[in-house]
Amino acid sequence: MDEDSDNIPHRGRELLDVLARLGGSARNTQIAQVMDVSEETVRRLVKGLAKKKMVERVHGGTFLSRAQDTPMFSGALEQNAEEKTLIAKKVSQIVEDGMVLFITVGSTMTHVAEQLRDLKNLTVVSNSLSVVASLADHNGTRAILAGGEVIRSERGSFGRAAEQLACQYSYDAVICGADAVSLTGGVLASNPLEAELTRALHNNTRRMIVATDHTKFGEKAANVACRFDQITDLVTDIAPSETFATALKDAGVKIHVTSRRSGKKKKKTDVAAVN
Repeated sequence: MDEDSDNIPHRGRELLDVLARLGGSARNTQIAQVMDVSEETVRRLVKGLAKKKMVERVHGGTFLSRAQDTPMFSGALEQNAEEKTLIAKKVSQIVEDGMVLFITVGSTMTHVAEQLRDLKNLTVVSNSLSVVASLADHNGTRAILAGGEVIRSERGSFGRAAEQLACQYSYDAVICGADAVSLTGGVLASNPLEAELTRALHNNTRRMIVATDHTKFGEKAANVACRFDQITDLVTDIAPSETFATALKDAGVKIHVTSRRSGKKKKKTDVAAVN
C-alpha cells in the first residue's frame, strides 16, 4: 500500500467502498444518499481523493481511477434518489434476517441492496452486478450472481443461464422494480429478458415485492413482468391514485407508502394506463 493510500481518511475510504459496490462509478447525488451525507461533503471528499489519483471527477459524478472503462450511470440512480432511498428503507423493514431473496436489476434495487446491508445472514440471488457487489460477504450474507449474458447498460446478466440458476432456489421474497405500472398489464418492464426472468420466479417465492416510485404509475412499457394478482406487496413513495389503489387492493396487494401525500394525477394518466 502506498503512502497516499495510508493517508486516506475514514470517510474517504467509505466513499471508495461505495464506488466499488456500485460498479466503479456513480453520480455524486447517489454517493451522498448511500453515505447519508451532503453532496457538499461528497464533493470535498472526491476532491481530496482526486488529488491522490484514487478517483476521477466528471460533471456531477465520480469514478474509480482504476476502473476507467466503467461507464457512468445513465442518470437513473440520480433520478428521484431521495424517494428511492425511502422506498428501499421500507423494503428493508419487510425483509427479516436469514431470508432467501431474489433481487432484480434496476436503480431502485441498487438502493434496496444498500439498505439490506443492515440485515444479517441473508441469502441473496441476483442478476444485478451492483446488488451482488453491495451484499457479498457482508453481515453473513451469502450473495449468488445469476450469471448469463451481461448487458452493461443494465449492469446485469440475462438469458437462459441466469434464469436456470435463479429457479434453483426457493425464495422468501422476490424483490423487483418496475419501468411502468399499468391497470391492464400490471408491472411492466422495458427489457423482455428482465420480464421473462421475473415471470419465471413467480412460482418459486412466498412473496412478490414490487418497489417503485410514483412516477411509474400510468407509464408504458412493452413487457409484462407480473400481474397485480401475483404481487403480495407494493412499496412506493406516494399513495397511488384511487383507481390504481382499488385495482391493487382488489387483487390482494398490500400497499406500503413512505409518504402520506396522495398520488393524484390528471385523469389522462389513468386513461393512458388502460391503453
